[in-house]
Amino acid sequence: MEVESSVMGTQSPKFALPVDSDHKATEFRLFSIAKPHMRAFHLSWFSFFLCFVSSFAAPPLIPVIRDNLNLTATDIGNAGIASVSGAVFARVAMGTACDLFGPRLASASLILLTAPAVFFTSMASSPISFLLVRFFTGFSLATFVSTQFWMSSMFSPPVVGTANGVAGGWGNLGGGATQLIMPLVFDIIKNIGAAKFTAWRIAFFIPALFQTLSAFLILIFGEDMPDGNFHGLQKSGEKPKDKFSSVFYHGVTNYRGWILALTYGYCFGVELAVDNIIAEYFYDRFNLNLHTAGIIGATFGLANIVSRPGGGILSDVVAKRFGMRGRLWTLWIVQTFGGVLCVILGQVNSLTASIAVMILFSFFVQGACGLTFGVVPFYVTQFPYFFFFRSLGVISGMTGGGGNVGAVLTQLIFFKGSKYSKETGITLMGIMIICCTLPMTLIYFPQWGGMFCGPSEKKATEEDYYMSEWSSKEKDKGFHQASVKFAENSRSERGKPDSVTRPSDETSPPHV
Repeated sequence: MEVESSVMGTQSPKFALPVDSDHKATEFRLFSIAKPHMRAFHLSWFSFFLCFVSSFAAPPLIPVIRDNLNLTATDIGNAGIASVSGAVFARVAMGTACDLFGPRLASASLILLTAPAVFFTSMASSPISFLLVRFFTGFSLATFVSTQFWMSSMFSPPVVGTANGVAGGWGNLGGGATQLIMPLVFDIIKNIGAAKFTAWRIAFFIPALFQTLSAFLILIFGEDMPDGNFHGLQKSGEKPKDKFSSVFYHGVTNYRGWILALTYGYCFGVELAVDNIIAEYFYDRFNLNLHTAGIIGATFGLANIVSRPGGGILSDVVAKRFGMRGRLWTLWIVQTFGGVLCVILGQVNSLTASIAVMILFSFFVQGACGLTFGVVPFYVTQFPYFFFFRSLGVISGMTGGGGNVGAVLTQLIFFKGSKYSKETGITLMGIMIICCTLPMTLIYFPQWGGMFCGPSEKKATEEDYYMSEWSSKEKDKGFHQASVKFAENSRSERGKPDSVTRPSDETSPPHV
């Protein structure tokens, strides 16, 4: 149900975009910077992009860094694992922080806390110090959670997949951009006159500086929710403060969140693993120079400019016809085919074929990431009063953390040391993608169904699902009102054939 800003009451803010009853935008206008919806979009993806650049600034310079610090293959593998392992816990913590304090303050704080680690990379003098700076820099990848939370708070169900996909995809683009940026910055500094072992150190000041600036932009120009920041809404009484125990409990007890954490581990987790090894893989296997290997490696990450957004858009398009069941089927098909392409990538022996398969692989594995977060916003079963998702941050953090767990396990098993060649590791990684995507078939929503069965015979409604965990005491206080609004706005997930009103809808909890 769409509410035009021009007809809202005098107490309601006016918006440049059309909004629903929750004041979430029902349209996604990519080239707009309208406050607050599109401004939040651009601040979130750009800050996440810069964190990605910082976190993966080292891999394209590894051939130089390893000579300077005398790094072994094991040292490089351990540093790669460290760069993504810290974010496992940081993402869950970030989810909780978003639930309690809002995405604006949570993301800006983490960016400022991790920026010094990027600066300190220039002072690394041993394998241990190099591992530590990569570990602490990797915490910044948890800004992905605040990005997805922010988009899910600003955009209505019919376009939330698109918003999440574009924001996440353009942020992940940093993993490819850094493959181009860092060698270029290194070459410029070296050509000015610096020795190569000095040039790579100076180069790290560039991503550190821009990462720091992004945090201040968020604090100055961002807003947590369509109607304002968390602190202001809490102070005015429009949004009560929630307890950590309630936020955490309702998140971790949702089995669907755990399944998506596993499957996301083998789309986004694989993407992180590939970001860490792809330039070195082409450099060593095909005897390329550093710049050429960096350009080829960059194409994998740069595909995010269209692949992950494409996944989010595809999720919304399919949902218009087939509802939530369509979202799930499309996610399973795309991610499984990505696994098949990963297997093929490890088997081809020519440079041209490897590049072609890698690009195809990137489109499918990154598209699966976008499709995943076309589903996540519908997992939460409770919302405190007025725009605030009680456990959305925790669910997003669990899913995002699962991505990092997948990256850690993949690199630990297949790309640490010399047990497997890079090509064998890539092949086995593809098999794991296929296997770990199968549990998706177990996801079921009583009001919409699952991949192999329809809605519950009890004719459950969206209101039944989203209101099920509210206590009578909480309902008496009116905390359930936003749940009712979200339930109404999510009826599109039934799919076109079942988009009409069900008889049980008439007994849904009314707005009170």
